[in-house]
Amino acid sequence: MFESHIKQWRLVVDGEPIVTHCSHLLPVLWNNKPAMLKLSSDEAERAGGALMQWWNGDGAAKVYEHDAEAVLLERAMGTQSLLRMAAGAEDDAASRIICATVARLHAPRREPRPALIPLARWFRELPPAADTYGGTLAECSHIAVELLASPIDPVVLHGDIHHGNILDFEADGWLAIDPKGLIGERGFDYANTFVNEDLATIAHLGRLQRQLAIVALEARLPPKRLLQWIAAYAGLSAAWFLGDGSVDKAESPLSVARIALNELRQG
Repeated sequence: MFESHIKQWRLVVDGEPIVTHCSHLLPVLWNNKPAMLKLSSDEAERAGGALMQWWNGDGAAKVYEHDAEAVLLERAMGTQSLLRMAAGAEDDAASRIICATVARLHAPRREPRPALIPLARWFRELPPAADTYGGTLAECSHIAVELLASPIDPVVLHGDIHHGNILDFEADGWLAIDPKGLIGERGFDYANTFVNEDLATIAHLGRLQRQLAIVALEARLPPKRLLQWIAAYAGLSAAWFLGDGSVDKAESPLSVARIALNELRQG
């Protein structure tokens, strides 16, 4: 499946293919530079590829080549990891790096933006799941509906900001990869920092409250509004897991949702 792009862009294979649920990736060399060839038929992934080109290396990995089917990206070669930082003693520093990177992505640009997916469409699976399961999901869905009906400061969104999607590019610093190409309220892009199931500490006592204060300050967001986005996104994440039949995995975002909802009740 990579052969035509390898020939077209004169690439040298530099590793084994990586397969995800919606993309195929291949480490390659492009003009002797480490790169990653990414192919996808998923709408969000393709919107993300066009968005990476639009960002033009400012806050996101550089795009070397791009067409309707594939994107050729600069490959991260640094050894630092935000996930390791957050899992250890540098959770606060990791959150600040994430906020600084997201701010770069949200900055206005003169170039016409590519076609993007409305945030309301991204949330389309939450209301049906809330109708089915009720409880915490119903509360999250209610909040999401209210947020989506009255967006504040809409921007071009990455759509999947978490510790594994901002990588160490050495001299180029921390840069984002794997956007979903959304448009909507900027507060949404910070919510997954609190819900990332790859981080075992997300529901630890006091973690959400501490990172809430840091992210709200760094991103200049009202803490209550950020809490609402955390609850909404946690509900959406749980709805996705439930829709896939992964009931056990849904408990991780639901635990974060319950913490956020409790904070909102306490005012």
